[in-house]
Formats: sequence, structure tokens, C-alpha cells
Amino acid sequence: MIHARGLRKSFGDFEAVRGIDIDVRRGEAFGFLGPNGAGKSSTMRMIAAVSPSSGGELSILGMDPHTDGPAIRARLGVCPQDDTLDTELNVFDNLYIYGRYFGLPREQVRSRAQELLDFVQLSEKANAKVDSLSGGMKRRLTIARSLINAPDLILLDEPTTGLDPQARHLLWDRLFRLKQQGVTLVLTTHYMDEAEQLCDRLVVMDQGLIVAEGAPLELIREHSTREVAELRFGVGEHQAAAEKVADLGERVEVLPDRLLVYSDDGEAVIARANERGLQPVAVLVRRSTLEDVFLHLTGRTLVE
Repeated sequence: MIHARGLRKSFGDFEAVRGIDIDVRRGEAFGFLGPNGAGKSSTMRMIAAVSPSSGGELSILGMDPHTDGPAIRARLGVCPQDDTLDTELNVFDNLYIYGRYFGLPREQVRSRAQELLDFVQLSEKANAKVDSLSGGMKRRLTIARSLINAPDLILLDEPTTGLDPQARHLLWDRLFRLKQQGVTLVLTTHYMDEAEQLCDRLVVMDQGLIVAEGAPLELIREHSTREVAELRFGVGEHQAAAEKVADLGERVEVLPDRLLVYSDDGEAVIARANERGLQPVAVLVRRSTLEDVFLHLTGRTLVE
């Protein structure tokens, strides 16, 4: 579905994407993770055939975006980070008019629009104005709109940003159902739990390069430990505490609000820290996650 080798994107003297290799297979969910400025959005725009590459090879759906842009875009669905719905139209007409842009027959678009409203659970809002919808409803409508042309490949840029947990889980369910139907998903996200839930494979980007690639569990096994012990101390005490527990795990991360000790036995770490006279105000032992991989590979917090 997507094949790239040495893909680059420059803006003047600034190189946003610095030569990356990507292969996305039919029917899988593929994710791009990385801090702001890592090159994710620039890569997505090249894949969407709306921004020309500056170098390397790129094939989308077996076609060259430099020469086959319209043909590629006709088979893509795009869910942008910000909702771009037409607030002057009702919910149904947002789908109907968008479908007509693809040249679909009127009756086919009407049928498709009703089918998609059922799929995203907005049938009862068909005649409502967009401004009356909640944030979660608007995101579901945006995803429904991206599906109006029955695309082979859907690009989702931060699909659940700003949504409450219930709305996020509902969207995850809709996207998982699409994947079960054989639709290929490509998404960017800052939510590590979202990547773990949705992605079959993913890449972590930093400063325009891919620094890791694989299935979520593979990346966790490769770049982290089985468990993480979190120790919280008073303000300004974490660096000093880190020096006292540096030998208790494979790696120690100092965050503004807590200390992370990576080990295969988190309970043992806490017990030995107590033996050394350390008295954290709170402790927690948990399994390693993609967030730990992210911090290790990029050296940044997720909200940077």
C-alpha cells in the first residue's frame, strides 16, 4: 500500500524528513509516533499526495504521487487533526456533498451516507447542525466523511486528540472494525495507549529519522524492561534520589514529578530503596509501556 525508500522532505534549508524507509501492508494499522517536529505530519502529507517529496522513492497504492496525485487521492480517506466540517450544513449533507466531490451518483451517495451514519452511531443526528454536536460526535462525523468514497487507505492525524475517554474508546472500536473489514489504516498519535490498542506495527520518529520500528510488544521487549518502579519524592529531590538507586535497575529516568527505575522486578527495587533509607511519598509498580519506549528513544516528555 505504501512503499518508501530514502524519503526526504525539505523546507528551504530545513530538512523535516531525513531519509526514511517505510512499507505498509494491505489491511494493517500502521502508526507514526514521535514528538512535535519529528517529521510525522510532513510524512503524512507526502503519503496523502498533497506535498511533493524532496528526494527518495515513494509509491502509494502502486502509483507515483508526482504523476498520479489525483488517482491516488481518489482512493484515499483523510481524517485531519482539526475538524474541517461545514458548519452551515447539517450532518447528512456534510457527507452527501463531500461524496459528490468524488463524482459518485446521487443515490449511491445517499445510501453510503446513511450507512456511514449508522456505522459511527450518528443516525439520530442526521438533520442536526454541526455546531450542535459534541467533540466526540464531530470526530466520528469526520471519520465517516473520510470513508464516503470507500477508500483503500485511510490516513488519520491525531484522530482522538481532545476527546474524553468514553469518546476515545468508541472511536477505537470504529477504527478496529474498519481494520477487520480489510481497510488499511495509517495514523499519527501522541497517545501511547492508542498506539498499543490500534497499531499492528509502528515507527518512532525523532528529528526527521526513524529510530525504531516494529510491533508494540516487540518494541517494549527490545527497548524496555518487564516492569517499572515509579517513586515520587518531594520537589527537587528526584535527582539526588536517582543517584542512590542508579544500580537497582537497568535504567533510571528522572522526570519532573517522579523517578522511574526500569527492572524486571519492581517490588524488589522499592524494597531495596527503602533499605537504603529512601522514603518516597508514593510508589507504583507497573508493566512497561510504549510511553517508556518513547521516553527512552526520544529523551522527551510526551507533551513537549
